Amino acid sequence: MNCDALRDDQWERIKGFVPGGTKGKRGPRTDNRTFLDALLWMARSGGRWRDLPERLGDYRSVKRRYYRWIEMGVLDEMLAVLAREADLEWLMIDSTIVRAHQHAAGARKEKGGPDAQGLGRSRGGLSTKIHAATEALGLPIRLIGTPGQRNDIALAHDLVEGIEADAMLADKGYDADHLVERIAEIGIGVVIPPKRNRKIQRAYDTELYKERNRIERFFNKLKQFRRVATRYDKLLANFMGFVKLAAIAIWLK
Repeated sequence: MNCDALRDDQWERIKGFVPGGTKGKRGPRTDNRTFLDALLWMARSGGRWRDLPERLGDYRSVKRRYYRWIEMGVLDEMLAVLAREADLEWLMIDSTIVRAHQHAAGARKEKGGPDAQGLGRSRGGLSTKIHAATEALGLPIRLIGTPGQRNDIALAHDLVEGIEADAMLADKGYDADHLVERIAEIGIGVVIPPKRNRKIQRAYDTELYKERNRIERFFNKLKQFRRVATRYDKLLANFMGFVKLAAIAIWLK
């Protein structure tokens, strides 16, 4: 995939579930492919909306439509459709921290409720955490955003809920009795190293655990999109929209 353009084969794969573009008297009201190219340019470049090249449309129109897509959950649906092709020989979960630009702060408090910003404060400054579940090849299935200080284990159940796999791989940050018992209860193999302070050290498949590097490689690919590597959006939903767009692009490669 180029920086700001879908290949023909990639467009053919997703055009069936992209809303809009219906014909009017003067032809299609919107060009869905150009619109997606515009969003990819934004995600890859990390540029401001007003820096969008004219060939990709008026930035104000693209921006408004992007926000409508966020409200409608369009990118969530697109990712869910692609995730139906997932190889669930095993499931991996993990998280990564994204530093927020100073311009990401300052959203109006009444806009979206008290948790709408999803920003955490620490010694490193403002940050957001991306929690991810990937399939055996390291392709994303589920993505959740939270303030940066949120503990990994707090989102673990949400990441795995409803997903059936032969085994689940995670680092020792996910070694909690309630999660291990829940995973084992639904018949999924547990591949999580036990914490040192456990009185009884649980056995796990050390060879299979080595495959967990695939989710780390996914995060590396995700952060090649500059608007994901640094958060500029004031609202968490708008930032996660670009995260999901980047995930869709990774599926389409």
